[in-house]
Amino acid sequence: MRLPKLLHLPVSQVVLLCFLIVLIAIGAVPSYLSGNWAWVNPPQVTNFKQLKSLRQNGLALPGWQTKQQQVETIGGHKWSIQELQRDEKSQVTLLLLPQVSQKDQPEVEWMDVNGFMGREFQYRKLSQTDKNSNRRFQFSWDTDSYRQLPFTVKSTSTSSADAKVEARFFRGWTQQQTFAVLQWYAWPGGGNPAPSTWFWADQMAQLQRHRLPWTAVSILIPMEPLADLETAKPLAESLGQTVQAALMADVLHPANR
Repeated sequence: MRLPKLLHLPVSQVVLLCFLIVLIAIGAVPSYLSGNWAWVNPPQVTNFKQLKSLRQNGLALPGWQTKQQQVETIGGHKWSIQELQRDEKSQVTLLLLPQVSQKDQPEVEWMDVNGFMGREFQYRKLSQTDKNSNRRFQFSWDTDSYRQLPFTVKSTSTSSADAKVEARFFRGWTQQQTFAVLQWYAWPGGGNPAPSTWFWADQMAQLQRHRLPWTAVSILIPMEPLADLETAKPLAESLGQTVQAALMADVLHPANR
């Protein structure tokens, strides 16, 4: 006889699952008994005007200048692609996919972004002379060195906690360019690259009669060819904090919910 799958989970995951069940029960039972069941008529996301503007115009970051911004379709979704520059040595690409409808959920396949990076994005970066020449280019996108990169964004309000984000951090390269890549879903008060983490956080938010609008973030930091990923970690962490803070101060701000 096979044991239930639950028994094969790591102890930490079982404990977390039990904790979430208890929290949901604590918040849900009173609503159920009163007939005001939170998920029958869930609260609505109301800041779509700001989210759509983010997709169309990109994100303003302190200390960074936008050199170019446009909307590109990746995997059937419209992303904002933004070229940012701080100085001659610090130039990065910021990709943003904000929620733009009530039905949108963080289910983006990061593989779609990786495929885009290996094809259209790299092709666009070649000069017109190179494109028209007889040179042959490899547009495949290889990745390695996957790890988690946690960071914290200090709250500007005494009534809310600091935002804790856990992004995924890895190296990607073609024959022409190597990047350090940082990816996560940002929402008010936190972020994570796993859609399931947003789902549970949003369920808890609904019990408090609000929602957690989200934005998918992918940051690409140019590196020396096949350089060690650790060399880009300080800039990746700093830029991740700047992006999360800018999103929470504007499109993801509670006042815009």
